[in-house]
Amino acid sequence: MRTRSGLVLLMCCLAQFMVVLDVAIVNVALPTIQRDLHITQDSVQWIVTAYGLMLGGFLLLGGRIADLWGRRRTLLTGLTVFTAASVLAGFAGSYGVLVAARAVQGLGAAMIPPSALAILAVTFAEGSHRNRALGVYGATTGISASVGVLASGLLTAGPGWRWIFFINVPVGVGLIALAVSLLPRQAPGRAVRQRFDLGGAVTATSGLLLLVYSVSRSSVHGWGSAGTLGLLAASAVAFVAFLIIETRSSAPLIPAAAIRNRSLVAANLAAFLLFGAIFASILLGSLFMQEGLGYSPTRTGVAWLATTVTSFVTAATSGAKLVGIVGPRRLIAAGFGVLAVAAYLLSRIPEHPHYASDLMPMLIMTGLAGGLAAPAVQISALTGVPHTMAGLAGGLVETMREVGGGISVAVVATVLASRGLDISAFHHAYWAVVAAAGLGLLTTLAAFPRRNRDSSKASGTSDSSSPATALGVSSS
Repeated sequence: MRTRSGLVLLMCCLAQFMVVLDVAIVNVALPTIQRDLHITQDSVQWIVTAYGLMLGGFLLLGGRIADLWGRRRTLLTGLTVFTAASVLAGFAGSYGVLVAARAVQGLGAAMIPPSALAILAVTFAEGSHRNRALGVYGATTGISASVGVLASGLLTAGPGWRWIFFINVPVGVGLIALAVSLLPRQAPGRAVRQRFDLGGAVTATSGLLLLVYSVSRSSVHGWGSAGTLGLLAASAVAFVAFLIIETRSSAPLIPAAAIRNRSLVAANLAAFLLFGAIFASILLGSLFMQEGLGYSPTRTGVAWLATTVTSFVTAATSGAKLVGIVGPRRLIAAGFGVLAVAAYLLSRIPEHPHYASDLMPMLIMTGLAGGLAAPAVQISALTGVPHTMAGLAGGLVETMREVGGGISVAVVATVLASRGLDISAFHHAYWAVVAAAGLGLLTTLAAFPRRNRDSSKASGTSDSSSPATALGVSSS
């Protein structure tokens, strides 16, 4: 049984790794793709945006589909669509085909994280076992972006940029085989046979798509442009329509029980601000290293290993275990506090810093913050949630991660655009990260229960919390 649960965790971690990896892996290869396919400078960013737009817009719907249609079926569908679209992207001979393939990739990807989190929720009982599993899962998520940067540089310089897509194919096929062999068949939820909240699904997804798109274009066209303001207004209208539909629906997309779950609501607020601050820090640090210090993309990826390794080790060992000792409220607050201090120190960084003394300590602090807080956020999002809503809970927290990251990146990009890329611009932009982390700290202290008794009781402190134990590997 432990071997099977360990394989399920491995499968879910690899699936999440692949989804997050594809956000970052394209960036380094963009100049080469642009030259080969003769893409204009104004259009090339859509190769990245198309994926992020569909991923962020459909995560919530993907989570609810996992609950109603079945976790196994949703995961298999997402993996199949993602893998097939990766083949199409690898063989793309034109800009239009590549962008379309990236959009389909994003659509398939949107079904994977919510169903993976739901599968973990039903595979591991709430408490120490689930906490360890989510610690490893969160640690895997944390290393994906840095690995994506390194892999993109190596593949582009080696076999060619098409292999940044082809590499997904054997991984996707292997994951499909694992899912078929490991996961039991699940009958569709009763709500599917009764009624699906189509109006809520359409308005919620439309609102998210419009919001993600307006945020992604704001760094180029500005927040005050007519197009951006119009898209934001349309997004607001869609969300208002969603709220009206939900109050009148007999089978709402987001059931009232989810809204009444204080831990779930607080976890989503924390996810929005935590990943917003972290993603903004990654953008600012990467730009500063490349534009200010002259680092190559590959060297930048190597420099970020200080954050990646720290985050992985902390999340896979201490982060998950400490949830059962001090509770998620204190752990997430500590993560926000460390992140705020790191951003404040970076706001005072000298114009010509030394990596070891001026950059690396703050990068380690950023990894420590993520390693402490990120697993606690995911654990809180699934605490007290019945199995019939685990996909929705996973979809909500993943949506908040994507939307929070998108908005924060657009904000700091706007600050940089308004001031240029000199050292003072980076100093001002890091204050936005300080503000997000500070707001996250205050929100966490106010929103979370003072102690998650259920998690605490279930989380014995005598269990080993090593990654090997979480993967179901026995020491005997």
